[in-house]
Amino acid sequence: MRITKRGLVLGTTALAVSSVAVTGFGLRFSQSQAFFQDSPKELVDEVWQVINRKYVDATFNGEDWRKIRTEYLDKQYSDKEQAYEAIREMLKKLNDPYTRFMNPEEFKTMQIDTSGELTGIGIQISKDENTQNIVVIAPIEDTPAFKAGIISKDIIRKIDGKSTEGMELNDAVSMIRGKPGTSVTVVIERDGKTLDFTITRANIEIHPVRARIDTNQGLGKVEYIRLVQFSGNASQEMKQAILDGEKDNVTGYILDLRSNPGGLLYSSVEIARMFIDEGRIVSTVDRVGEVEAHQANGTALTNKPIVVLVDGGSASASEILSGALQDHKRATIIGTQTFGKGLVQSVRGLGDGSGMAVTIAKYLTPDGRDINKHGITPDVVYEMTDAEKEVLIKDREKVGTIEDAQFKKAIEILSQQVAKK
Repeated sequence: MRITKRGLVLGTTALAVSSVAVTGFGLRFSQSQAFFQDSPKELVDEVWQVINRKYVDATFNGEDWRKIRTEYLDKQYSDKEQAYEAIREMLKKLNDPYTRFMNPEEFKTMQIDTSGELTGIGIQISKDENTQNIVVIAPIEDTPAFKAGIISKDIIRKIDGKSTEGMELNDAVSMIRGKPGTSVTVVIERDGKTLDFTITRANIEIHPVRARIDTNQGLGKVEYIRLVQFSGNASQEMKQAILDGEKDNVTGYILDLRSNPGGLLYSSVEIARMFIDEGRIVSTVDRVGEVEAHQANGTALTNKPIVVLVDGGSASASEILSGALQDHKRATIIGTQTFGKGLVQSVRGLGDGSGMAVTIAKYLTPDGRDINKHGITPDVVYEMTDAEKEVLIKDREKVGTIEDAQFKKAIEILSQQVAKK
């Protein structure tokens, strides 16, 4: 089955709102459900084959992958659920939270994401490789979770009273997801404290770009652009925002990638090309060292100074964009260390309508930095105090205003750059 470049996933690990960035549309399934009922082992073997051909780690986490195939094909499966459980058990041996199996319902839900319309509470979650905790990568802006005060790095301890200890990521996703209008209660651990949140699920329509032009004393007009997700329509909305800024003759840009958990690879590349005129933007390296480089193509829309805001919730495609701007010295990065997800997933359909996400490569910044588990270190590290964070948690409307301490720092740095230019 063909995997397209548009299907590369650099975004989130799992979705409490069906929110992994992947172009699942257009996948075709040549086999019917009858295929699976007749030969469940074929599906188990199909998953094994995909991992054997494509998985980024040629050592398979030190496991004897051929022996594992024999082990799982020697088993008998009386129904589809047994085969699904066997597949999940087999993939667990890779110790990679990003490589996972989805039953037909879960896979169908995932494919909705790039339409920009989601259902749920609006958080994107991961399973920490070391602690095995279910951790929030970031809430999506203006969603129920965002408004309730869920933040990046929150540890989910309970979902509707059930402990998440030992819970599979897919199970956590399924419990949090649900029909609009219903509610879910999550117990969060944050900085050693326990917090309870009861959140009502909703239909969530995502507009990835929010932009406005302000006039600042001594600085002139500045455009503030908040990018909340690298979805399929993000690059078009970003292009329009920059064109509006150029038409209004702004002196510079503040690009806010805080709590942006990532999204589509091609989206991050297209947006980087709007700011970088020439040179490499990102490269992906598979398990045999084959490099695919994505280059700027002379289509930059502006050469004005840029300041980029990042934090621990800026992941994946956000790190591609900020890393490229940093390596080209095209922007000043301000904030705190980013999440550190430098792995590429491909999502593909399987014979019975189920699907899987597979880690197939890692990405490197233009200077060759591997940021997986390390993240992007800002040029100007600015850690907000608890009091400064509390201002934004209590009133999200203050994000990107002068009452936002990191934004205020960005204005200061941009003023210096404009004065130099």
